[in-house]
Amino acid sequence: MKEKLKIQLAVSVLLVLVGSSLLVAGFCVPPLGVIDHSVLIAFGEILTFVGAIFGIDYTYKIKILNNREEDKTDDNK
Repeated sequence: MKEKLKIQLAVSVLLVLVGSSLLVAGFCVPPLGVIDHSVLIAFGEILTFVGAIFGIDYTYKIKILNNREEDKTDDNK
């Protein structure tokens, strides 16, 4: 489980870096200083994907932690 989470985190970081490099590349190609709409759309889609990965992972972690806490309180009764 920990290995899978590490892979998800690595992929997310890689995607953010790629998206950021696309954004920087948009400044470096003619016309200078103007970001093409396709670069912005691609960057937004990448960040949305990364956010979804973290959001889904977070949701399930919270559910697992809540179930564990409920099990502990049931054992104490």
